[in-house]
Amino acid sequence: MPAADLLTRPSTAVETPVAPRREKAWRRRLRRDWPLLAMVAPAIVLYLVFHYVPLLGNVIAFQNYSPYTGILASPFTGLYNFERIFTDPGFWQAALNTVTITLFQLVFYFPIPIMLALLLNSLLSARLRMFVQSVVYLPHFFSWVLVITLFQQMFGGTGAINTFLREHGAQTVDIMNNPDLFLGLVTLQSVWKDAGWGTIIFLAALSTVDTSLYEAAAVDGAGRWRRLWHVTLPALVPVIVLLLIMRLGDALSVGFEQFLLQRDAVGANTAEVLDTYVYFTGVVNNDWSYAAAAGLVKGVVGLLLVLGANKLAHVFGQQGVYQK
Repeated sequence: MPAADLLTRPSTAVETPVAPRREKAWRRRLRRDWPLLAMVAPAIVLYLVFHYVPLLGNVIAFQNYSPYTGILASPFTGLYNFERIFTDPGFWQAALNTVTITLFQLVFYFPIPIMLALLLNSLLSARLRMFVQSVVYLPHFFSWVLVITLFQQMFGGTGAINTFLREHGAQTVDIMNNPDLFLGLVTLQSVWKDAGWGTIIFLAALSTVDTSLYEAAAVDGAGRWRRLWHVTLPALVPVIVLLLIMRLGDALSVGFEQFLLQRDAVGANTAEVLDTYVYFTGVVNNDWSYAAAAGLVKGVVGLLLVLGANKLAHVFGQQGVYQK
């Protein structure tokens, strides 16, 4: 066929219909993941209602707030409440106590769940491991009132230890009312109550370690301690870094009930932390704006600690709380 006819002849090929417009990726993901989103929706609503919406109330830190006049009618004072905070010796004493307790517990409490998890992971009997894990995890469900009551029955002036010493003619030891022993006492209480909770997290991390790595290390002649150092601990490093960052974020929130219940026994100079300081200043003394300013300062410092620690984790090659 001549070339001219080919050019002028109408094409008989079937034209492909235009493909429908591809839906947006978020709509596809929504149809795919809607059951998961429905399950987490109640938790999201709770966080919005009880965590994020109340953040709007921080505006009273910049006011002379009175609950009788409300936020809209309370006069604006600017940074006056923050000036009061930074010139108040009581605030700095509470901050010093909080930081001291945090650092002490970071050194003497934070490693205990790791060591306990390594110990439980080395047990050959699964039933014995589950029994010990349940025993150490049970105190996590106790309230601080019950925990301090149990410690009072053991270490108090009429507790089991002092009763034993008194019956044998020995000198009694005042532990619960001694300000010099308060730092070690609250750390011991925290260890007894919450070490089991941290142990579960590290045991979960240990369960993800490939057993072939232990076998390969054993074939290469690595003993138990070298397998622990070169296989087990590197597997725990991401979890340790993550929990450490979160712990630093709560560095100024060491607790409330634990210290409130023991504040009168050892004195405010020893047991006053920022949480109890905000409570007595804002609720008891009705100085709402001052307490809100102190709480806002605590929150900002905690945020900066989390961001700084996470940045430091990235420098050392760890993911941290979030990726870069």
